[in-house]
Amino acid sequence: MIRDVVQLSDSTERRFTRALQLVLVGLAAVGLARGRFEMVLTTGIALGITLLPALLRREYGYSMKPGLVLWITVAMLLHTAGNIGLYKQFQWYDEIAHTASAMLVAGVGYASLRALELHSDDIDVPSEFRTVFIVVFVLAAGMFWEVLEFAFPAFVVFGIDDIVTDLVFNAVGAMLVAVWGTGYLGGLVGFFRNRLRTNSSESR
Repeated sequence: MIRDVVQLSDSTERRFTRALQLVLVGLAAVGLARGRFEMVLTTGIALGITLLPALLRREYGYSMKPGLVLWITVAMLLHTAGNIGLYKQFQWYDEIAHTASAMLVAGVGYASLRALELHSDDIDVPSEFRTVFIVVFVLAAGMFWEVLEFAFPAFVVFGIDDIVTDLVFNAVGAMLVAVWGTGYLGGLVGFFRNRLRTNSSESR
């Protein structure tokens, strides 16, 4: 996805990913130095998510495309960097961050549904419903996240209007993936399908 936009090689995408992960480490250090432990927590979660592809490669032998790994890292950095004041200073920044993260959630939702469809002969999902599913899946995940923000003081809540705006741009991210992004997720679909096959074989 990123490669098609800016024409990056695999090695360049990997270098950018490592650099952005170092930025996340730096943000965690800044939060620790300022005594902002909520920033340390959210940055730690974001950094952990960026390391999931490496964990999947080590544990299951699945090598995610470097461009997809970079996209995950960019989305996590966008959200985390907002904690240093960008959310409050720029209204559009929050919208971009939610669109980026919603695209990741949409990708996971689509890959899961498609893997189930390919795994089972009893499941045949029309292409139109896949689009609906992606949007509903993202909005449900977005509502769950908003509830978490209210439940835990470590997260900053800006009010009901902000929640509505977040959900709107979550839907935008979901639609971008539904219309243009599913072709980039074949590897993830294959990985999920293989895991379903393995789990089915082990349960017999």
